[in-house]
Amino acid sequence: MKVLMLGPQGSGKSTQGKLLAEFLDVPYISTGETFRKMAGQDDEVGERVKGLLDQGQLVDDDLTAEVVKKRLNQKDCSAGFVMDGYPRTLQQVEVFDPGFEIVIYLDISDEEATNRLFKRKREDDTLELIQERLTIYHRETEPLLKYYDE
Repeated sequence: MKVLMLGPQGSGKSTQGKLLAEFLDVPYISTGETFRKMAGQDDEVGERVKGLLDQGQLVDDDLTAEVVKKRLNQKDCSAGFVMDGYPRTLQQVEVFDPGFEIVIYLDISDEEATNRLFKRKREDDTLELIQERLTIYHRETEPLLKYYDE
């Protein structure tokens, strides 16, 4: 089963996605976690990713699709997966569509998302960066709700 978790940052996608993946006995894949690990690597891609994350920006569509394709081609994904963080935009679906069978949307207010993100005390969870990521989410990711609803 191929499941997509959608919702703003702080909505609980990671928590619920991990629980669902465990229940379904499939891998949980978070592009955010993947990129944070990449940002810690001392190479050109790692430095590029780190620079984007430090500014509250998102990794470009082509690199994101490449990373996701590579991960989904691994043997443990043959029975399915729970995905968090891809696709973020309609353009990403055009670059690579994993063929989700189920889409789960976790809906919370920006105020609640901000409160939750502050509690996790991550370095990239400043008020300015949280607001920037939520603005990007509303502009670029929310249109996916209509796409998958249809």
